[in-house]
Amino acid sequence: MSTLVLDNGAYFAKIGYSHEKVSVIPNCQFRSKTSRLKTFTANQLDEIKDPSGLFYILPFQKGYLVNWDVQRKVWDHLFGKEMFKVDFADTSIVITEPYFNFTSIQESMNEILFEEYQFQAALRSNAGSLSAHQYFHENNSELCCIVVDSGFSFTHIVPYCRGRKMKEGICRMNVGGKLLTNHLKEIISYRQLHVMDETHVINQAKEDVCYVSQDFYKDVDIAQLKGEDNTVMRDYVLPDFSSIKKGFCKPREEMNFTGKYKSSEQILRLNNERFAVPEMLFHPSDIGIQEMGIPEALVDSINKMPEEMQPHLYKNIVLTGGNTLFPGFRDRVYKEVRALAPVEYQVSVHLPQNPICYSWEGGKLLAENPDFEEMVVTREDYEENGHYICEEKFDI
Repeated sequence: MSTLVLDNGAYFAKIGYSHEKVSVIPNCQFRSKTSRLKTFTANQLDEIKDPSGLFYILPFQKGYLVNWDVQRKVWDHLFGKEMFKVDFADTSIVITEPYFNFTSIQESMNEILFEEYQFQAALRSNAGSLSAHQYFHENNSELCCIVVDSGFSFTHIVPYCRGRKMKEGICRMNVGGKLLTNHLKEIISYRQLHVMDETHVINQAKEDVCYVSQDFYKDVDIAQLKGEDNTVMRDYVLPDFSSIKKGFCKPREEMNFTGKYKSSEQILRLNNERFAVPEMLFHPSDIGIQEMGIPEALVDSINKMPEEMQPHLYKNIVLTGGNTLFPGFRDRVYKEVRALAPVEYQVSVHLPQNPICYSWEGGKLLAENPDFEEMVVTREDYEENGHYICEEKFDI
């Protein structure tokens, strides 16, 4: 029997059989300005000739799966002939969902997996639990770790001890990639160019040019300098979708500091936005969200744990999720946690090679575990006992 591992994120679905490689696919549907009537699903995004003014239809809102119609269409596409050709009669699934997911959503998911798709067995877990499983496998001498999962909708901080999550230490910040992209859209629309409809393009720009500042006020001072002294400023060339398919950052030596460019390229000049946008992960209060930043929340979460666990948690901070890919993110987390942590504790921050797929790797590892059969709920179990058996077996 083969096992399909699906890390069902709010922006990307990471999917693949446990014996194959992972595919990262947008977990949503799109409509474009040019072909109004047609809806594109998941990786059909590449077929859209002109992705300007792309309209996203997302199955997740505020981090929870609420739009089942869209999710069903995405899953139909993923499980169908074009993608993974799933033979439901001979496949079990490992699927992720958010922490403290609503019971109604959990029950809908059971029904869809077992009754509609008729998978033979299912295991529902949190992405962070799979990441912790992967981390403990790589570092078998460690007993505890604390996972920072900074994704599309929000950032979770979750301590694990001996493979079990410590619920009393879980912390959630309502800052994620979606908020950062929307904030960048607002800043650019206010300062230069109306881009409120260009989510796709600005998200790309955010990934290309934003970075986490190691010293915020110093960078603010540099950003105020004129001409070549300003080492922060970058010119971002927007795509026109005929000759330039994807936006890119102009090399520093080609930048024109004085006047306009001769060519017809459309340019965004990004200055302090480059570091002010990711700064919201560290100081959400900058834009009026009254919450702790990641380093503070980490320390707060660790302080809720028993004292003998704390040094182990400081030593094993694991960063996962797309936001951790900002340049300088890991160093900044280390620097701030080090300043807040007691002197005698060692602090170590681990950033995996591919933080987006780290939890998928954990799911793959779990599927190869000899005890995997005992962790899952089979379809027979479900038909006999209903939702109750899932509630008992899965620790969400």
